Amino acid sequence: MKKYIDTGKKDTRSGFGEGLLRAGKADERVVALTADLKGSLKMDAFAAEFPERFIQCGIAEANMVGAAAGLAIAGKIPFIGSFAEFVTGRVYDQLRQEVAYGNTNVKIASSHAGITLGEDGATHQTMEDIALMRALPGMVVVNPCDYNQTMQATIAAAKYQGPVYLRFGRPSVPNFTDPEEPFEIGKAYVMNEGKDATVFCCGHLVWEALQAAEILEAEGISLEVVNVATIKPLDEDAIIASIKKTGKAIVAEEHNMAGGLGEAIAGVLAQKHPAKLEFMNGGDRFGQTGTPAELMALYGLDAAHIADKVRAVLK
Repeated sequence: MKKYIDTGKKDTRSGFGEGLLRAGKADERVVALTADLKGSLKMDAFAAEFPERFIQCGIAEANMVGAAAGLAIAGKIPFIGSFAEFVTGRVYDQLRQEVAYGNTNVKIASSHAGITLGEDGATHQTMEDIALMRALPGMVVVNPCDYNQTMQATIAAAKYQGPVYLRFGRPSVPNFTDPEEPFEIGKAYVMNEGKDATVFCCGHLVWEALQAAEILEAEGISLEVVNVATIKPLDEDAIIASIKKTGKAIVAEEHNMAGGLGEAIAGVLAQKHPAKLEFMNGGDRFGQTGTPAELMALYGLDAAHIADKVRAVLK
């Protein structure tokens, strides 16, 4: 199997910050807005480099979305940044009416998503945001796996014409993808070729799935790992090709069952290639307070639990 090396743990939100800075240098139309969370969203470098293109909106997320929509209509490429809970649930009406409905060129940057937010607890650990964003017509939904891919996904979002939802997190996690590989919206990345079963995953779960593949390789089990970094639109051809090859598949994601990657893939298979599919996710519950590692284990989303699930599926 292909071996991935952790080149040093980094938070994916910092990958967004670097990508935003590079996008800003490449295109003067790129502007950034935040709701009192410049440091948390790692927008500091962009704000320092382009102070005239950075807007601090204060704790007024709905106003931020409206301002961004206006800037997009005027020809700018606005990125709005906040915590995932605040930039989806709190402003859903504005996102629907002012961004999605008009197919407005706004990029929604959401940090602190999922249970790996950790100690901040259930009120901030959104596990429903992908479902909300998938439901909006025309909205692209992207959940990259590490610092490098988040940086490249941000650059790709700036070039894409239309609304994009970027999901990333706070904890420092392994950084293992090629920093120079451009991100393709709508492409699923086969991280490891396998023949016995497939794990479809996104975000922080990609590294966990790769670690599970190493565990299983020692037992003679060949696991295919597919990073579905773009959840909408799905790379249907890659998904179907993988499950045709292995015949057994699991979807692992740091999100609740309803409306997440698992249901998206299940919908594709139901229509185009009926197949058995197992799910690993947050179920139908809120988050809890704990360290990211504790919560990943509690919710059964770490490498050991993925390996166990694969063994069970193969039996």
